[in-house]
Amino acid sequence: MKPSIQILGLFVACSLAWINGLPAAFPAIADVQSNIDRGPPNIVFLFTDDHAYQSIGAYGSTLVETPHLDQLAKSGMRFDRCLVTNSICGPSRATILSGKYSHANGFLTNNHGVFDGSQVTFPKLLKSAGYQTAMVGKWHLVSDPTGFDYWHVLPGQGAYYNPPMIEMGKQIKHTGYTTDIITEISLDWLKRRDMSKPFLLMCQHKAPHRNWQPNLKHLGHDQDRKYPEPSTLFDDYSGRGNAEHEQDMTIAKTMSKDDLKLDEPKGMTPEQLEKWNAYYKPRNEKFRNDNLQGKDLVRWKYNRYMHDYLACTKSVDESVGRITDYLKANGLDDNTLIVYSSDQGFYLGEHGWFDKRWIFEESLRTPLIVNWPGVVKPGSTCSQIVSNVDFAETFLEAANVPVPMDMQGRSLIPLLKGETPADWRKSFYYHYYEFPGPHSVSKHYGVVTDRYKLVRFYDKDVTYSELFDLKTDPQELRSVFGEPTYASVQSELETELARLRVELKVPDQDPVEARRGKQ
Repeated sequence: MKPSIQILGLFVACSLAWINGLPAAFPAIADVQSNIDRGPPNIVFLFTDDHAYQSIGAYGSTLVETPHLDQLAKSGMRFDRCLVTNSICGPSRATILSGKYSHANGFLTNNHGVFDGSQVTFPKLLKSAGYQTAMVGKWHLVSDPTGFDYWHVLPGQGAYYNPPMIEMGKQIKHTGYTTDIITEISLDWLKRRDMSKPFLLMCQHKAPHRNWQPNLKHLGHDQDRKYPEPSTLFDDYSGRGNAEHEQDMTIAKTMSKDDLKLDEPKGMTPEQLEKWNAYYKPRNEKFRNDNLQGKDLVRWKYNRYMHDYLACTKSVDESVGRITDYLKANGLDDNTLIVYSSDQGFYLGEHGWFDKRWIFEESLRTPLIVNWPGVVKPGSTCSQIVSNVDFAETFLEAANVPVPMDMQGRSLIPLLKGETPADWRKSFYYHYYEFPGPHSVSKHYGVVTDRYKLVRFYDKDVTYSELFDLKTDPQELRSVFGEPTYASVQSELETELARLRVELKVPDQDPVEARRGKQ
Protein backbone atom coordinates (compact mmCIF):
# COMPACT_ATOMS: atom_id res chain seq x y z
CA MET A 1 0.00 0.00 0.00
CA LYS A 2 1.39 3.43 -0.95
CA PRO A 3 1.99 6.00 1.86
CA SER A 4 -0.58 8.43 0.44
CA ILE A 5 -3.26 5.74 0.51
CA GLN A 6 -2.28 4.82 4.09
CA ILE A 7 -2.67 8.41 5.21
CA LEU A 8 -5.98 8.83 3.37
CA GLY A 9 -7.33 5.71 5.07
CA LEU A 10 -6.23 6.93 8.47
CA PHE A 11 -7.77 10.36 7.78
CA VAL A 12 -11.12 8.73 7.10
CA ALA A 13 -10.78 6.59 10.23
CA CYS A 14 -9.89 9.58 12.37
CA SER A 15 -12.80 11.60 10.94
CA LEU A 16 -15.20 8.84 11.91
CA ALA A 17 -13.59 8.69 15.34
CA TRP A 18 -14.15 12.43 15.74
CA ILE A 19 -17.81 12.01 14.89
CA ASN A 20 -17.96 9.32 17.58
CA GLY A 21 -16.36 11.67 20.12
CA LEU A 22 -12.75 10.39 19.99
CA PRO A 23 -10.60 13.30 18.77
CA ALA A 24 -7.50 11.70 20.31
CA ALA A 25 -7.30 9.46 17.24
CA PHE A 26 -5.98 12.35 15.12
CA PRO A 27 -2.29 12.09 16.23
CA ALA A 28 -2.08 8.77 14.35
CA ILE A 29 -1.83 10.71 11.06
CA ALA A 30 1.24 12.62 12.25
CA ASP A 31 2.81 9.42 13.57
CA VAL A 32 2.47 7.63 10.23
CA GLN A 33 3.78 10.60 8.27
CA SER A 34 6.72 10.86 10.68
CA ASN A 35 7.55 7.17 10.16
CA ILE A 36 7.43 7.68 6.39
CA ASP A 37 9.61 10.80 6.41
CA ARG A 38 12.33 9.78 8.82
CA GLY A 39 13.85 6.96 6.74
CA PRO A 40 16.00 4.07 8.00
CA PRO A 41 16.55 4.22 11.77
CA ASN A 42 19.88 4.84 13.39
CA ILE A 43 20.97 1.81 15.44
CA VAL A 44 22.72 2.05 18.79
CA PHE A 45 23.80 -1.27 20.27
CA LEU A 46 24.79 -0.93 23.93
CA PHE A 47 26.52 -4.09 25.05
CA THR A 48 28.14 -5.32 28.24
CA ASP A 49 30.15 -8.31 29.36
CA ASP A 50 28.66 -10.63 32.01
CA HIS A 51 25.80 -8.35 33.05
CA ALA A 52 23.34 -10.46 35.03
CA TYR A 53 19.65 -9.67 34.57
CA GLN A 54 19.41 -10.19 38.35
CA SER A 55 21.26 -6.89 38.81
CA ILE A 56 18.96 -4.66 36.75
CA GLY A 57 16.06 -2.85 38.38
CA ALA A 58 13.85 -3.30 35.31
CA TYR A 59 14.11 -7.07 35.91
CA GLY A 60 13.01 -6.73 39.51
CA SER A 61 16.41 -6.44 41.16
CA THR A 62 16.83 -4.53 44.43
CA LEU A 63 20.58 -5.13 44.59
CA VAL A 64 21.58 -1.84 42.96
CA GLU A 65 19.89 1.15 41.37
CA THR A 66 19.97 1.24 37.56
CA PRO A 67 17.81 4.29 36.72
CA HIS A 68 18.92 4.71 33.11
CA LEU A 69 18.39 1.08 32.17
CA ASP A 70 15.07 1.13 33.98
CA GLN A 71 14.00 4.18 31.99
CA LEU A 72 15.05 2.49 28.76
CA ALA A 73 12.78 -0.43 29.63
CA LYS A 74 9.97 1.91 30.75
CA SER A 75 9.98 3.61 27.37
CA GLY A 76 10.61 0.41 25.40
CA MET A 77 10.29 -3.39 25.60
CA ARG A 78 11.86 -5.75 28.14
CA PHE A 79 12.48 -9.30 26.94
CA ASP A 80 12.22 -11.87 29.73
CA ARG A 81 13.47 -14.94 27.85
CA CYS A 82 16.45 -13.90 25.76
CA LEU A 83 18.73 -16.96 25.57
CA VAL A 84 22.27 -17.21 24.27
CA THR A 85 23.54 -19.92 21.95
CA ASN A 86 26.88 -20.40 23.76
CA SER A 87 27.35 -18.71 27.12
CA ILE A 88 30.82 -17.26 26.79
CA CYS A 89 32.20 -13.88 25.68
CA GLY A 90 33.83 -14.25 22.26
CA PRO A 91 31.44 -16.82 20.80
CA SER A 92 28.47 -14.70 21.84
CA ARG A 93 29.92 -11.70 20.01
CA ALA A 94 30.56 -13.82 16.92
CA THR A 95 26.96 -15.03 16.96
CA ILE A 96 25.64 -11.48 17.17
CA LEU A 97 27.77 -10.28 14.25
CA SER A 98 27.06 -13.26 12.00
CA GLY A 99 23.52 -14.28 12.93
CA LYS A 100 24.83 -17.83 13.20
CA TYR A 101 25.60 -20.44 15.86
CA SER A 102 29.23 -21.05 16.85
CA HIS A 103 29.65 -24.16 14.69
CA ALA A 104 28.52 -22.13 11.65
CA ASN A 105 30.52 -18.92 12.21
CA GLY A 106 33.64 -20.82 13.30
CA PHE A 107 34.29 -19.13 16.65
CA LEU A 108 33.51 -21.75 19.29
CA THR A 109 35.59 -20.89 22.37
CA ASN A 110 37.66 -18.04 23.79
CA ASN A 111 40.78 -20.21 23.75
CA HIS A 112 40.86 -21.54 20.19
CA GLY A 113 40.77 -19.85 16.83
CA VAL A 114 40.29 -16.40 15.38
CA PHE A 115 37.04 -14.85 14.16
CA ASP A 116 36.97 -14.98 10.35
CA GLY A 117 36.43 -11.33 9.50
CA SER A 118 35.89 -12.11 5.82
CA GLN A 119 32.49 -13.70 6.47
CA VAL A 120 29.22 -11.83 6.07
CA THR A 121 28.20 -9.81 9.12
CA PHE A 122 25.36 -7.41 9.73
CA PRO A 123 27.68 -4.35 10.06
CA LYS A 124 29.09 -5.11 6.60
CA LEU A 125 25.61 -5.32 5.13
CA LEU A 126 24.51 -2.09 6.80
CA LYS A 127 27.64 -0.32 5.60
CA SER A 128 26.97 -1.50 2.03
CA ALA A 129 23.43 -0.13 2.37
CA GLY A 130 24.71 3.36 3.19
CA TYR A 131 25.05 3.25 6.97
CA GLN A 132 28.03 4.67 8.81
CA THR A 133 29.33 2.00 11.15
CA ALA A 134 31.43 2.25 14.31
CA MET A 135 32.66 -0.27 16.87
CA VAL A 136 33.98 1.03 20.22
CA GLY A 137 35.08 -0.95 23.26
CA LYS A 138 35.50 -4.64 23.92
CA TRP A 139 35.88 -6.71 20.74
CA HIS A 140 37.46 -9.94 22.02
CA LEU A 141 37.52 -11.80 18.70
CA VAL A 142 41.32 -11.78 18.11
CA SER A 143 41.12 -10.57 14.49
CA ASP A 144 40.70 -6.89 13.63
CA PRO A 145 37.13 -5.62 13.25
CA THR A 146 35.77 -5.58 9.69
CA GLY A 147 32.70 -3.87 8.31
CA PHE A 148 33.25 -0.67 10.28
CA ASP A 149 34.09 2.83 9.07
CA TYR A 150 35.62 3.44 12.48
CA TRP A 151 36.81 1.15 15.25
CA HIS A 152 38.56 1.74 18.54
CA VAL A 153 38.80 -1.42 20.63
CA LEU A 154 40.39 -3.01 23.67
CA PRO A 155 43.00 -5.70 22.96
CA GLY A 156 41.83 -9.03 24.38
CA GLN A 157 40.01 -8.68 27.69
CA GLY A 158 41.23 -5.14 28.19
CA ALA A 159 42.01 -3.37 31.48
CA TYR A 160 39.65 -1.51 33.81
CA TYR A 161 42.08 1.36 34.36
CA ASN A 162 44.26 3.31 31.91
CA PRO A 163 43.64 0.87 29.07
CA PRO A 164 45.75 0.56 25.95
CA MET A 165 43.39 0.48 22.96
CA ILE A 166 43.68 0.04 19.21
CA GLU A 167 42.22 2.73 16.96
CA MET A 168 42.03 1.63 13.34
CA GLY A 169 45.23 -0.44 13.79
CA LYS A 170 47.11 2.14 15.86
CA GLN A 171 47.99 1.59 19.53
CA ILE A 172 46.74 4.34 21.84
CA LYS A 173 47.18 4.62 25.63
CA HIS A 174 44.32 6.13 27.61
CA THR A 175 44.20 7.39 31.17
CA GLY A 176 41.07 6.94 33.23
CA TYR A 177 38.34 4.40 33.87
CA THR A 178 37.59 2.17 30.90
CA THR A 179 33.78 2.40 31.00
CA ASP A 180 34.02 6.18 30.95
CA ILE A 181 36.63 6.13 28.18
CA ILE A 182 34.53 3.87 25.94
CA THR A 183 31.56 6.18 26.50
CA GLU A 184 33.60 9.29 25.63
CA ILE A 185 34.95 7.73 22.43
CA SER A 186 31.43 6.70 21.42
CA LEU A 187 30.05 10.19 22.04
CA ASP A 188 32.95 11.76 20.18
CA TRP A 189 32.21 9.60 17.14
CA LEU A 190 28.53 10.51 17.27
CA LYS A 191 29.44 14.20 17.29
CA ARG A 192 31.77 14.02 14.28
CA ARG A 193 29.96 11.49 12.11
CA ASP A 194 28.48 12.36 8.70
CA MET A 195 25.14 13.81 9.75
CA SER A 196 23.58 13.04 6.36
CA LYS A 197 23.68 9.25 6.82
CA PRO A 198 22.03 6.78 9.18
CA PHE A 199 24.47 5.14 11.57
CA LEU A 200 25.25 1.99 13.50
CA LEU A 201 27.14 2.46 16.77
CA MET A 202 28.23 -0.62 18.71
CA CYS A 203 29.29 0.63 22.15
CA GLN A 204 30.63 -2.43 23.99
CA HIS A 205 31.88 -2.34 27.57
CA LYS A 206 34.34 -4.53 29.42
CA ALA A 207 32.29 -4.11 32.59
CA PRO A 208 31.17 -5.92 34.63
CA HIS A 209 33.59 -8.69 33.61
CA ARG A 210 35.92 -10.35 36.14
CA ASN A 211 37.88 -9.05 38.11
CA TRP A 212 35.22 -6.40 38.75
CA GLN A 213 37.34 -3.30 39.38
CA PRO A 214 34.97 -0.41 40.17
CA ASN A 215 35.23 3.22 39.20
CA LEU A 216 36.91 4.97 42.12
CA LYS A 217 33.91 7.24 42.63
CA HIS A 218 31.73 4.18 43.29
CA LEU A 219 33.92 2.63 45.99
CA GLY A 220 31.72 2.35 49.05
CA HIS A 221 28.55 2.86 47.02
CA ASP A 222 26.70 0.34 49.20
CA GLN A 223 27.96 1.62 52.58
CA ASP A 224 29.16 -1.87 53.52
CA ARG A 225 25.74 -3.37 52.95
CA LYS A 226 25.20 -7.04 53.76
CA TYR A 227 23.55 -8.45 50.65
CA PRO A 228 20.71 -10.96 50.73
CA GLU A 229 22.09 -14.43 50.13
CA PRO A 230 20.80 -16.60 47.29
CA SER A 231 19.04 -19.61 48.78
CA THR A 232 21.49 -21.84 46.86
CA LEU A 233 24.68 -20.09 47.99
CA PHE A 234 25.74 -23.30 49.76
CA ASP A 235 24.44 -25.73 47.13
CA ASP A 236 26.01 -29.20 47.46
CA TYR A 237 24.99 -30.23 43.88
CA SER A 238 23.18 -33.33 45.03
CA GLY A 239 20.62 -34.56 42.54
CA ARG A 240 22.90 -33.72 39.61
CA GLY A 241 25.84 -35.31 37.85
CA ASN A 242 29.61 -35.05 37.54
CA ALA A 243 29.65 -31.74 35.67
CA GLU A 244 28.09 -29.75 38.49
CA HIS A 245 30.33 -31.40 41.09
CA GLU A 246 33.58 -31.02 39.13
CA GLN A 247 33.32 -27.40 37.97
CA ASP A 248 35.80 -24.81 39.24
CA MET A 249 33.78 -21.60 39.58
CA THR A 250 32.74 -21.35 43.22
CA ILE A 251 32.97 -18.27 45.38
CA ALA A 252 34.23 -20.55 48.15
CA LYS A 253 37.22 -22.09 46.34
CA THR A 254 37.84 -20.40 43.00
CA MET A 255 37.98 -16.67 43.71
CA SER A 256 41.53 -15.34 43.86
CA LYS A 257 43.10 -12.59 45.97
CA ASP A 258 42.99 -10.44 42.86
CA ASP A 259 39.24 -11.06 42.50
CA LEU A 260 38.70 -10.17 46.15
CA LYS A 261 40.95 -7.07 46.06
CA LEU A 262 43.27 -8.51 48.70
CA ASP A 263 46.31 -7.71 46.56
CA GLU A 264 47.22 -4.24 45.33
CA PRO A 265 46.20 -3.77 41.68
CA LYS A 266 48.64 -3.09 38.88
CA GLY A 267 48.40 -0.48 36.15
CA MET A 268 47.06 2.42 38.22
CA THR A 269 48.48 5.90 38.55
CA PRO A 270 49.73 6.89 42.03
CA GLU A 271 46.67 9.10 42.48
CA GLN A 272 44.29 6.30 41.53
CA LEU A 273 46.07 3.81 43.78
CA GLU A 274 45.88 6.18 46.74
CA LYS A 275 42.09 6.38 46.47
CA TRP A 276 41.84 2.63 45.92
CA ASN A 277 43.86 1.84 49.04
CA ALA A 278 41.94 4.35 51.12
CA TYR A 279 38.86 2.20 50.61
CA TYR A 280 40.19 -1.36 50.49
CA LYS A 281 43.14 -1.34 52.91
CA PRO A 282 41.27 -0.81 56.19
CA ARG A 283 38.59 -3.32 55.20
CA ASN A 284 41.21 -5.88 54.19
CA GLU A 285 43.02 -5.42 57.49
CA LYS A 286 39.78 -6.06 59.37
CA PHE A 287 39.13 -9.15 57.25
CA ARG A 288 42.57 -10.58 58.06
CA ASN A 289 42.18 -9.86 61.76
CA ASP A 290 38.75 -11.53 61.85
CA ASN A 291 40.24 -14.79 60.50
CA LEU A 292 36.90 -16.00 59.14
CA GLN A 293 36.35 -19.70 58.42
CA GLY A 294 33.79 -21.94 56.75
CA LYS A 295 30.47 -20.36 55.77
CA ASP A 296 31.40 -17.05 57.36
CA LEU A 297 34.37 -16.81 54.98
CA VAL A 298 32.16 -17.60 52.00
CA ARG A 299 29.70 -14.91 53.10
CA TRP A 300 32.50 -12.34 53.32
CA LYS A 301 33.71 -13.24 49.85
CA TYR A 302 30.16 -13.06 48.50
CA ASN A 303 29.62 -9.57 49.91
CA ARG A 304 32.97 -8.30 48.63
CA TYR A 305 32.12 -9.73 45.20
CA MET A 306 28.70 -8.07 45.21
CA HIS A 307 30.12 -4.67 46.16
CA ASP A 308 32.65 -4.78 43.33
CA TYR A 309 30.42 -6.31 40.66
CA LEU A 310 27.49 -3.98 41.33
CA ALA A 311 29.76 -0.93 41.44
CA CYS A 312 30.87 -1.82 37.91
CA THR A 313 27.25 -2.00 36.77
CA LYS A 314 26.65 1.50 38.13
CA SER A 315 29.18 2.87 35.67
CA VAL A 316 27.51 0.95 32.86
CA ASP A 317 24.15 2.44 33.80
CA GLU A 318 25.68 5.92 33.78
CA SER A 319 27.06 5.25 30.31
CA VAL A 320 23.61 4.27 29.05
CA GLY A 321 22.27 7.53 30.42
CA ARG A 322 24.97 9.63 28.74
CA ILE A 323 24.39 8.01 25.35
CA THR A 324 20.59 8.26 25.52
CA ASP A 325 20.80 11.85 26.79
CA TYR A 326 22.95 12.77 23.79
CA LEU A 327 20.49 11.21 21.37
CA LYS A 328 17.60 13.11 22.94
CA ALA A 329 19.44 16.43 23.13
CA ASN A 330 20.30 16.21 19.44
CA GLY A 331 16.88 15.16 18.18
CA LEU A 332 18.01 11.63 17.32
CA ASP A 333 15.89 9.71 19.81
CA ASP A 334 12.73 9.54 17.68
CA ASN A 335 14.46 7.69 14.84
CA THR A 336 16.96 5.54 16.69
CA LEU A 337 16.64 1.86 17.54
CA ILE A 338 18.42 1.34 20.87
CA VAL A 339 19.24 -2.18 22.01
CA TYR A 340 20.77 -3.01 25.38
CA SER A 341 22.09 -6.50 26.05
CA SER A 342 25.02 -8.54 27.37
CA ASP A 343 27.02 -11.44 25.97
CA GLN A 344 25.34 -13.84 28.40
CA GLY A 345 23.97 -14.05 31.91
CA PHE A 346 26.09 -14.38 35.04
CA TYR A 347 25.97 -15.96 38.47
CA LEU A 348 25.67 -13.72 41.50
CA GLY A 349 26.18 -16.42 44.06
CA GLU A 350 23.41 -18.76 42.90
CA HIS A 351 24.62 -22.36 43.41
CA GLY A 352 27.68 -20.84 45.08
CA TRP A 353 28.93 -19.72 41.66
CA PHE A 354 30.21 -16.77 39.71
CA ASP A 355 30.91 -16.83 35.93
CA LYS A 356 28.61 -18.37 33.28
CA ARG A 357 29.02 -21.18 30.63
CA TRP A 358 26.11 -23.39 31.67
CA ILE A 359 22.79 -24.02 29.95
CA PHE A 360 21.28 -23.29 33.37
CA GLU A 361 19.11 -20.25 33.79
CA GLU A 362 21.33 -17.54 35.28
CA SER A 363 23.97 -18.24 32.64
CA LEU A 364 21.72 -18.96 29.66
CA ARG A 365 19.45 -15.94 29.99
CA THR A 366 20.76 -12.48 29.15
CA PRO A 367 19.12 -9.06 29.53
CA LEU A 368 17.56 -7.55 26.43
CA ILE A 369 15.89 -4.15 26.39
CA VAL A 370 14.77 -2.51 23.12
CA ASN A 371 13.67 1.07 22.63
CA TRP A 372 12.29 2.17 19.26
CA PRO A 373 9.79 5.06 19.31
CA GLY A 374 6.86 4.61 16.95
CA VAL A 375 7.36 0.85 16.81
CA VAL A 376 7.72 -0.45 20.38
CA LYS A 377 4.95 0.19 22.90
CA PRO A 378 6.42 1.89 25.99
CA GLY A 379 6.56 -0.31 29.06
CA SER A 380 5.85 -3.51 27.15
CA THR A 381 7.32 -6.94 27.86
CA CYS A 382 7.86 -10.10 25.83
CA SER A 383 7.97 -13.63 27.24
CA GLN A 384 8.71 -15.44 23.96
CA ILE A 385 12.00 -17.32 23.52
CA VAL A 386 14.37 -15.02 21.66
CA SER A 387 18.14 -15.14 21.29
CA ASN A 388 21.33 -13.28 20.47
CA VAL A 389 21.27 -15.23 17.19
CA ASP A 390 18.26 -13.02 16.28
CA PHE A 391 20.01 -9.66 16.66
CA ALA A 392 21.62 -9.46 13.21
CA GLU A 393 18.37 -10.28 11.44
CA THR A 394 16.54 -7.68 13.52
CA PHE A 395 18.98 -4.90 12.68
CA LEU A 396 18.89 -5.77 9.00
CA GLU A 397 15.10 -5.83 8.77
CA ALA A 398 14.87 -2.55 10.69
CA ALA A 399 17.16 -1.00 8.06
CA ASN A 400 15.21 -2.64 5.21
CA VAL A 401 18.28 -4.66 4.20
CA PRO A 402 17.70 -8.24 2.96
CA VAL A 403 18.62 -10.95 5.49
CA PRO A 404 20.99 -13.63 4.11
CA MET A 405 19.33 -17.02 3.82
CA ASP A 406 22.07 -18.79 5.80
CA MET A 407 21.57 -16.73 8.95
CA GLN A 408 20.08 -18.96 11.63
CA GLY A 409 17.98 -16.58 13.74
CA ARG A 410 14.79 -14.63 13.15
CA SER A 411 14.05 -10.93 13.16
CA LEU A 412 12.41 -9.69 16.35
CA ILE A 413 10.51 -6.95 14.51
CA PRO A 414 7.10 -8.69 14.76
CA LEU A 415 7.56 -9.12 18.51
CA LEU A 416 8.65 -5.49 18.86
CA LYS A 417 5.37 -4.52 17.20
CA GLY A 418 3.46 -6.62 19.72
CA GLU A 419 2.73 -9.44 17.29
CA THR A 420 3.79 -13.06 17.83
CA PRO A 421 4.00 -15.11 14.61
CA ALA A 422 2.14 -18.42 14.80
CA ASP A 423 5.34 -20.29 13.98
CA TRP A 424 7.57 -18.53 16.55
CA ARG A 425 10.04 -20.92 18.18
CA LYS A 426 8.86 -23.08 21.06
CA SER A 427 12.25 -24.69 21.62
CA PHE A 428 15.86 -23.55 21.57
CA TYR A 429 19.22 -25.22 20.97
CA TYR A 430 22.28 -24.50 23.14
CA HIS A 431 25.89 -25.71 22.82
CA TYR A 432 28.98 -25.05 24.98
CA TYR A 433 32.41 -26.24 23.78
CA GLU A 434 35.19 -24.87 26.03
CA PHE A 435 36.46 -27.92 27.95
CA PRO A 436 39.09 -28.46 29.14
CA GLY A 437 39.37 -24.79 29.94
CA PRO A 438 38.79 -22.10 32.56
CA HIS A 439 36.34 -23.13 35.30
CA SER A 440 36.22 -26.74 34.06
CA VAL A 441 32.61 -26.71 32.90
CA SER A 442 32.01 -29.84 30.82
CA LYS A 443 31.03 -29.62 27.18
CA HIS A 444 27.30 -29.90 26.76
CA TYR A 445 24.41 -29.20 24.45
CA GLY A 446 20.70 -29.32 24.93
CA VAL A 447 17.19 -28.19 24.14
CA VAL A 448 15.24 -25.61 26.13
CA THR A 449 11.48 -25.01 26.16
CA ASP A 450 9.31 -22.78 28.33
CA ARG A 451 9.21 -25.52 30.97
CA TYR A 452 11.94 -28.11 30.38
CA LYS A 453 15.64 -28.48 29.70
CA LEU A 454 17.25 -31.62 28.35
CA VAL A 455 21.04 -31.46 28.66
CA ARG A 456 23.65 -33.81 27.25
CA PHE A 457 27.13 -33.62 28.80
CA TYR A 458 29.95 -35.17 26.84
CA ASP A 459 33.68 -35.58 26.65
CA LYS A 460 35.96 -38.41 25.55
CA ASP A 461 35.22 -40.59 28.55
CA VAL A 462 31.71 -39.83 29.81
CA THR A 463 28.40 -38.99 28.15
CA TYR A 464 25.24 -38.61 30.19
CA SER A 465 22.03 -36.56 30.24
CA GLU A 466 20.04 -34.48 32.70
CA LEU A 467 16.45 -33.28 32.56
CA PHE A 468 15.01 -30.37 34.51
CA ASP A 469 11.41 -29.30 35.07
CA LEU A 470 11.48 -25.53 35.54
CA LYS A 471 7.90 -25.44 36.76
CA THR A 472 8.42 -27.74 39.73
CA ASP A 473 12.16 -27.03 40.13
CA PRO A 474 12.89 -23.44 38.97
CA GLN A 475 16.32 -23.46 40.62
CA GLU A 476 17.35 -26.57 38.65
CA LEU A 477 18.40 -28.55 41.69
CA ARG A 478 17.36 -32.06 40.67
CA SER A 479 17.62 -33.92 37.40
CA VAL A 480 14.59 -36.08 36.64
CA PHE A 481 16.19 -37.81 33.67
CA GLY A 482 15.20 -41.47 33.59
CA GLU A 483 12.29 -41.10 35.98
CA PRO A 484 9.16 -42.93 34.70
CA THR A 485 6.91 -39.93 35.34
CA TYR A 486 8.90 -37.94 32.78
CA ALA A 487 9.31 -40.70 30.19
CA SER A 488 7.04 -39.10 27.57
CA VAL A 489 8.54 -35.63 28.11
CA GLN A 490 12.03 -37.05 27.85
CA SER A 491 11.20 -38.83 24.61
CA GLU A 492 9.67 -35.69 23.08
CA LEU A 493 12.67 -33.58 24.05
CA GLU A 494 15.15 -36.11 22.68
CA THR A 495 13.27 -36.06 19.37
CA GLU A 496 13.23 -32.26 19.36
CA LEU A 497 16.93 -32.07 20.20
CA ALA A 498 17.75 -34.33 17.27
CA ARG A 499 15.52 -32.24 14.99
CA LEU A 500 17.19 -28.99 15.98
CA ARG A 501 20.66 -30.40 15.41
CA VAL A 502 19.65 -31.39 11.88
CA GLU A 503 17.94 -28.07 11.21
CA LEU A 504 20.95 -26.09 12.41
CA LYS A 505 23.40 -28.42 10.66
CA VAL A 506 25.34 -29.21 13.85
CA PRO A 507 28.16 -31.60 12.92
CA ASP A 508 28.20 -35.00 14.56
CA GLN A 509 31.85 -34.61 15.50
CA ASP A 510 32.65 -31.84 17.95
CA PRO A 511 34.21 -29.03 15.84
CA VAL A 512 36.87 -28.25 18.45
CA GLU A 513 38.00 -31.89 18.50
CA ALA A 514 37.92 -31.98 14.71
CA ARG A 515 40.30 -29.02 14.57
CA ARG A 516 42.64 -30.62 17.08
CA GLY A 517 42.68 -33.76 14.97
CA LYS A 518 43.87 -31.77 11.96
CA GLN A 519 46.69 -30.10 13.87
